[in-house]
Amino acid sequence: MPFDAIFMTALAGELREKLVGGKVDKLYQPARDEAVLHMRAGRENVRLLISASPSHPRAQLTKVPRENPETPPMFCMLLRKYFTGARLLELTQPSMERLLDFRFETLDELGDRVERRLVLECIGRKSNLIMLDGAGRITDCMRRADGDLSAKRPVMPGLYYTPPEPTGRLDPLAMAPEELRSFVLANAPEGDGQDKWLLEQFNGLSPLIARELAFQGEGTGEGLAERFCQLMDRVRAGEFTPTVLVRDGRPIDFTFMPVLQYGPGVELKRYPTFSQLLDDFYEQKEAQERVKQRGQDFIRSVTQARNRTAKKIANQEGDLARSVDRETLRQYGDIITTNFYQMRKGQSVLRAQNYYDPECREVDIPLDPLLTPQQNAAKYYKDYKKAQKAEEMLTIQLEKNRTELSYLDSVLQMITLSEGDRDLQEIRQELMDNGYLKQHRRKMTAKGRVKVVHAKPMEFKSSAGLTILVGKNNSQNDRLTLKDADKRDLWLHAQKLHGSHVILKTGGEPPDEQSLTEAAMLAAWFSQGKESGQVPVDYTPVKVVKKPAGAKPGYVIYNTYRTVYVTPSEELVKRLRAGRTN
Repeated sequence: MPFDAIFMTALAGELREKLVGGKVDKLYQPARDEAVLHMRAGRENVRLLISASPSHPRAQLTKVPRENPETPPMFCMLLRKYFTGARLLELTQPSMERLLDFRFETLDELGDRVERRLVLECIGRKSNLIMLDGAGRITDCMRRADGDLSAKRPVMPGLYYTPPEPTGRLDPLAMAPEELRSFVLANAPEGDGQDKWLLEQFNGLSPLIARELAFQGEGTGEGLAERFCQLMDRVRAGEFTPTVLVRDGRPIDFTFMPVLQYGPGVELKRYPTFSQLLDDFYEQKEAQERVKQRGQDFIRSVTQARNRTAKKIANQEGDLARSVDRETLRQYGDIITTNFYQMRKGQSVLRAQNYYDPECREVDIPLDPLLTPQQNAAKYYKDYKKAQKAEEMLTIQLEKNRTELSYLDSVLQMITLSEGDRDLQEIRQELMDNGYLKQHRRKMTAKGRVKVVHAKPMEFKSSAGLTILVGKNNSQNDRLTLKDADKRDLWLHAQKLHGSHVILKTGGEPPDEQSLTEAAMLAAWFSQGKESGQVPVDYTPVKVVKKPAGAKPGYVIYNTYRTVYVTPSEELVKRLRAGRTN
């Protein structure tokens, strides 16, 4: 992604205007490489996300909820110790560098005013968030790098902080416009390769912006120099446009200026702020990554169990297909019996008239030459009985295995809806209870009882103000539908698809059509049909939804229902989401 130095300059200006002078109230660390600072800036409470993720490091204001671990990491405890109550004095960025320096004023243990800093380095896999004291010594950092890992620049507590080594490329902002123009005219190639030349010569540009400058310059040195100088003038003036590039309805990139190189195949979606742009762009992507990282072990276990079950079903279906032809075995036994008089021991084939054939044609029946005619007939009857019994058993086993396969598919679907550790813990416990994962020692309460983790369902508000609850896993679906919901509420589910149970809280009153449609769209979105154009969604009062005895978690039955066809919408999901707090 083009999170280059210019994009960071634009973002830093936005943060500087909003946060300088603000006070830190609370600090959290929802993930290993993320910190969230709750700040009071002016008359507004805001949340500053600082991410040192190797794949998408950044600093931004955020409204996306993030679940915090039950026990704060040590780095979070240090953040709270040194920065709770701190006031942001200054936010700086070295020219054309992907580095932000947050300078705070706070009180030390003696009550004296001291300065402390948070330095965010957005440099790919080496991205880091570093705490510094007033003298510039490292208090701690998200990623430590000792002398063995980084001989040129160790990053460890107690050492003095040194910025990343310069790349040796030119800083276009440090060059006067005429100097920059002359350099480009004298050195830039004509035609192809201008974008690569820009990246080799100048610091702080992303490949996207380098390609765009070359595209708008039409391949000439004069055009490239003109466009590059215009870009630097806009950077100095702080003229930026938060823009997301959308192809086929999906965001593919973001930047700080309109990008024309892709032509009409890519839509340019403008945002009011860079923070809102980043929230929308990264929300779903990061949620999926967090789930993948934290649930990797049992995702693998569920996938393996699912594949084993699918293979077992395929084998059993083959055996069942073969058992269906068992009538032939009984008929062969009958034909052998009626032809004892012309058979002899040691015979390997019996050619006889098949009186089961409407045309009474002859048939060749394989025989075991080591058996007598009577024993051959008995063997065919025995094989017939065996096939008959196999069909009965296979039918039972297939039904059981298909139910198990459906359940495992539903678990994999529900893992994608997890929003944090509590959701994953609940799924993990469900899998342990059903024998798919080994039982681990469970946490106990102070009174010696087993500590049960219950995550909350997702909550939405319809346009008319009705509450809509959406389950995030099978156990939660059971609890939501069978225990928590009012029997007069409406229950919704995508028809014949794995997905969430959805409850539209009506209080016993008939819901308005808009609220019903929105609840159905949520049921469609949080199901296997989220990518479809039209999804059938069943809805019925909660009171008619039942769970069969011994059924897998999340499995229910209902007989009376109506169906509505809706199109899933991500925009609606974001608009209706309620209670977005950290």
